[in-house]
Amino acid sequence: MATFHPDFLNMAPPPNYIAGLGRGATGFTTRSDLGPAQELPSQDAVKAAIEKRRSGEEPEEDDIDPRYQDPENEVALFATAPYGAEDEEADRIYQTVEDNLSKRRKTQRERQEQLQRERIEKENPKISSQFADLKRGLSTLTDEDWLNIPEPGDLTRKKRPKQPRRERFYATSDFVLAGARNEGQLESSVAVDGASGLESTTEDDSKTNFVEIGAARDKVLGIKLAQASTNLTSSSTVDPKGYLTSLNSMIPRSNTDLGDVKKARKLLQSVIETNPKHASGWVAAARLEEVANKNSQARILILKGCDNCPRSEDVWMEAIRLHPVDEAKVIIADAVRNLPHSVKLWLEAERLETQSSAKKRIVKKALEHNPTSVGLWKEAVNLEEEVTDARILLARAVELIPMSIDLWLALARLETYKNAQKVLNKARQTIRTSHEVWIAAARLEEQQGNVSRVQKIMARGIAELQETGGMLQRDQWLHEAEKCEKEGVVLTAQAIINTCLSIGLDEEDQLDTWMDDAQSFIISKCLDCARAVFAYTLRVYPTNEKIWLRAVETEKVYGSTDTVCSILEKAIEACPKTEIIWLVYAKERKNIGDVNGARNILGRAFDFNSNSEEIWLAAVKLEFVNNEDERAKKLLARARIESGSERIWTKSISLERVLGKVDGALALLEDALKIFPTYDKFWMMKGQILEDSNDIGKAQDAFVMGTKLCPHSIALWILLARLKAKETIVRARVVLDRAKVRNPKNELLWLEVLKMESSIGNTSQMKAALAKALQECPSSGLLWSEAIWLEPRAQRKTRATDALRKCEGNSYLLCTIARMLHSESKLEKSREWFMKAIRADQDNGDVWVWFYKFSLEVGTQEQQEEVIKNCETADPRHGYFWPTITKDVKNARKNIPELLKEAVKKL
Repeated sequence: MATFHPDFLNMAPPPNYIAGLGRGATGFTTRSDLGPAQELPSQDAVKAAIEKRRSGEEPEEDDIDPRYQDPENEVALFATAPYGAEDEEADRIYQTVEDNLSKRRKTQRERQEQLQRERIEKENPKISSQFADLKRGLSTLTDEDWLNIPEPGDLTRKKRPKQPRRERFYATSDFVLAGARNEGQLESSVAVDGASGLESTTEDDSKTNFVEIGAARDKVLGIKLAQASTNLTSSSTVDPKGYLTSLNSMIPRSNTDLGDVKKARKLLQSVIETNPKHASGWVAAARLEEVANKNSQARILILKGCDNCPRSEDVWMEAIRLHPVDEAKVIIADAVRNLPHSVKLWLEAERLETQSSAKKRIVKKALEHNPTSVGLWKEAVNLEEEVTDARILLARAVELIPMSIDLWLALARLETYKNAQKVLNKARQTIRTSHEVWIAAARLEEQQGNVSRVQKIMARGIAELQETGGMLQRDQWLHEAEKCEKEGVVLTAQAIINTCLSIGLDEEDQLDTWMDDAQSFIISKCLDCARAVFAYTLRVYPTNEKIWLRAVETEKVYGSTDTVCSILEKAIEACPKTEIIWLVYAKERKNIGDVNGARNILGRAFDFNSNSEEIWLAAVKLEFVNNEDERAKKLLARARIESGSERIWTKSISLERVLGKVDGALALLEDALKIFPTYDKFWMMKGQILEDSNDIGKAQDAFVMGTKLCPHSIALWILLARLKAKETIVRARVVLDRAKVRNPKNELLWLEVLKMESSIGNTSQMKAALAKALQECPSSGLLWSEAIWLEPRAQRKTRATDALRKCEGNSYLLCTIARMLHSESKLEKSREWFMKAIRADQDNGDVWVWFYKFSLEVGTQEQQEEVIKNCETADPRHGYFWPTITKDVKNARKNIPELLKEAVKKL
């Protein structure tokens, strides 16, 4: 047989290799290897050293402390010297110098350290970051996918060199051979003399057949397995509604459960025999028998428990529960005889009865034994059918239990208005720390229509509670107000807020706290409480426009048009110089179709804000939307004289373009450029008008002049580049390169470069430009969106993950991810990402357009209407694609729903 020769025997040993170290064959060192040990000093030398130390002789030059022999380790050189004020001052000065040196260039040093750490992390990324995208992909696997993962095989064996392996032979035991020979042989019977061990003989000469015993065991096992297989059902056959009910009805049937029951029965039997007066033991023993499905035994045990523990309420209650109603009535009679002061037993006895007369009789008997039980009095009142009888019972109850506020309030509710006032006054005098009495009094006045008295009662109640010590915390009062509104007493809730809103607040914190309170009430759907908070806050801060606008927004969502206009009317009276409130009021009137009302409001606004640009433009827009073009032109002409801002001139030129009067628009542009030569929009409008008139040369001159006077206007450079691209792409590239020099790190210029290269199919140049663009603008959502769409479908998710690390909250990027998920048919996730994009920037019109397109394709009619409604509320003004739709002359008179539909067509 060939022998095995390992190859490593012919190889050079590794460094620091010690032969035999692995099996413990290490070398050892003897005393002869180390040499003789140092001898101890003699007795005479020791005595001489001691005498020298006692005499205090100066050490010779050779007797220097060995610590000071090493010049590089002179530690504690002056440890024994005294430490004085001069030393402390010196240390302080040195420490100050050290601190100043450490602060020098601290910012630069920290920046360098941060850059170095980022560079190291980039060059040597962690394993977790390298496989982050793969780990996120694992979250989509189901449990079935994990279970179907194959076991790992030994794949290294295929690559191992096939070498002869050492074979070993061992002598096999005779017992193994004998066992193999006898395997499969079976003797079903044995002789009486014991010749075989498979059969035994009993005293009555009957033979025990072990084969039958084994077969019986197999049969029992098969039955159990069959039962288990029938009980096991798949997820598709489980009844979710009846599953818990089936679990509750299950009783232990396995051998293990039965064994546990037997053990518990023995333990509990020992407990009740050792201490028969232990009530919990009897209850536990009865419940154990009930679990074991032995109800009769459970009843016997619990009755014995009642005999042994007649003063235990729990034992009697358990006995009543385990017995049928007829037997339970007999048991409850014995129970109340033994425990006449147990309210729980009396109420259980009342529950067992079905007739009202029997219930009343039991409750009255219970009150004879327990006259101070509030629960029994409440039950007695609830059983009475006549109000008069209930009133009599409550009057007797408050005499016996004068400190029960619930009984006082119940009596007040049953009395007439005058008597209820007397009852509440008596309750207030009896329980002076009860806030419930004051709230009930305010509710009583509100129900009677005495609005003015509600606020007075709550104010008086707050003052008295502060004196008597029954004052609640501020949050508790607000909770009471919320409870009152939900019960329908709105005036009482508002009175509580008016009297308690400023309790315990500092002046600098109260505004923010009140706004949070209003928001909390809105979330809880307590709108009247929220209105009361706004009203109280506006009384304290009447000129705060933000509070007025927030109240208006709340009414727009939850109120009516009348309430919105009412608040706005109060707002313009309080803040007549605030333009935004006038504009919101005029817009609200216009939205409900009251054009004359909107004109009237804007006219009133001019009285307080004569030169307001916003009000002029709002008035012009109102006339333009209602097709009053001549009135709009007159307003603009007057505005150019009185205000004369860039926006006024821009609106005037736009109106001429919409009306098709190109010459008039160009004339206005010439006048405007004389006044505002560095306003880029005028040059853009001039170039666009000339380009639409096919006067390309003059349009180009206008754009060129605009870029000279407004070199930082990105839109001007882009318009000039697009005009050049119609001639040749090379000139357009030159224009964009010049624009990038003047305006470095601008995402719109780089995006225009990418669009231009994509239009001619130059993919390689586009990818190179994209790489440079992302280096200059690493947080640009527009550029990352282009990078994602350039990737193959399988790699877009990885690219999107990288983009999220750079610009997580960018609305363009979030919208792109939503579109990507839509293309993968992940509709719910796509909708979630669209909502994230909208929350990130509601003013981005591009996101609204894509979301509306998504809703048109996969959404319902309600979802489409919701998108349009929310877009109208947001009124987006910006974006990359959206302004091309809104500023198009053809779409000047269209509203937002029409603009959305037009934008979807051009996507």
